[in-house]
Amino acid sequence: MAPLKLGMVGGGQGAFIGAVHRIAARLDGCFDLVAGAFASDPARAHASAAELGVAPDRSYADYADMAVAEAARADGIVAVAIVTPNHLHGPIAEAFLAQGIHVICDKPMTATLAQAQSLAKVAAASDAQFFLTHNYTGYPMIRQARQMIAEGMLGDLRMVEAQYLQDWLAAPADADNKQAAWRTDPAQAGGGAIGDIGTHAYNLACFTTGLTGQALSATLTTHVPGRAVDDDARVTVDFPGGIHGHIWASQVAVGHENSLTLAIYGRAGGLRWAQEHPNQLWFTKLGQPPQLITRGSSASHPAANAVTRIPAGHPEGYLEAFATLYREAAAAISGAPRDTDALLGIADGLAGMKFIDACQRSSRQNGARIEL
Repeated sequence: MAPLKLGMVGGGQGAFIGAVHRIAARLDGCFDLVAGAFASDPARAHASAAELGVAPDRSYADYADMAVAEAARADGIVAVAIVTPNHLHGPIAEAFLAQGIHVICDKPMTATLAQAQSLAKVAAASDAQFFLTHNYTGYPMIRQARQMIAEGMLGDLRMVEAQYLQDWLAAPADADNKQAAWRTDPAQAGGGAIGDIGTHAYNLACFTTGLTGQALSATLTTHVPGRAVDDDARVTVDFPGGIHGHIWASQVAVGHENSLTLAIYGRAGGLRWAQEHPNQLWFTKLGQPPQLITRGSSASHPAANAVTRIPAGHPEGYLEAFATLYREAAAAISGAPRDTDALLGIADGLAGMKFIDACQRSSRQNGARIEL
């Protein structure tokens, strides 16, 4: 299909995640970036647009003006990517959904549960679709794990363990570190480790198992003096059917760079996956030795093969996983036939915000059990 016209809000000069989204959007030739409001400062927004090859008349200083102007153009954008700090996700998404423009939004969906609930109402009234980019759901071996669990290869599930450990905030951040500045500001981020990476761990646990938490107990801790958000989160989750889950998210775990791991155990077998070795999935049947399943191998299931681009043995990971989500969003927008229900949307975003909100309330109540 022809590339869809894409706009972007945020992601200008000095931004990290905006560049990731732009690479992902063009990797499979599904989108063409033609418009943007790349920064809140007009001068930096227009300078960013010029660097990205966006025409001056489609470089905007305000996202609300962009939504109205692009909706009125015969060649206007079909979708917009939102790559701003969390507190802006909701208002921006609402502005574009109200104009009938599809939204591809970085996680978490918003900074607060109230913002998420407001966005859900606007999305329900719009003909446009909303897509949430929890990028780790796009990894082939995660799709493999999801299919194996759905086919009952682990038997009745018993336990789910998800950890996301980093150390980049183990000490006070430099004043000029933009990524740290907004991620440690409760007004912009809404939460610390629990929102930034804890939502990834929880989402991955739910995505692969098909489960949604019923209740949780959480302890959120701030280890760095003066920090206004949590930097370590320990969460116990009750899933349906007596299945127990544990989430540990930390940005002060010294020695860990980007250690996202997932382990799922059932009556008949177990699965283990690590993001730093994304092309490998360990599967163990009860009473048998562990089996290493690699991406693109003869043991790969159709769900994994459908999102595999290059031959086995060649690294495929973070950027390609993001690109998978963009490719699947493009197919959904275009009405193309799809053989996957893996796309995340408003319901998933709400689930993530309810998780964050419940963790924060539980921690304030000394780990009290909170219904989800």
